[in-house]
Amino acid sequence: MTTGAVDTATRTLTVRYFAAAKAAAGTAEETVAIPEGATVADAVAALGAAHGAELGRVLERCSFLLDEVAVRDRSAALGGAATLDVLPPFAGG
Repeated sequence: MTTGAVDTATRTLTVRYFAAAKAAAGTAEETVAIPEGATVADAVAALGAAHGAELGRVLERCSFLLDEVAVRDRSAALGGAATLDVLPPFAGG
């Protein structure tokens, strides 16, 4: 018998925020549930929706690391990554 319910598998991802992203998120680190097969773009969209417009604006300019490896394409699958680092642009002198 089919009930119409869809079983969506999820897993956890640790998200670490730095600098302006940390300020906008209101936390340095959090653990979030994400669907299996999610991409970096999916995670970024969910984080922006969860934390509001300010973080959404910051995320548009950020770079990301998956398990300490730079992400060049936001359509990249999260795969088995355990950690997503959110790195806003840094200025220096």
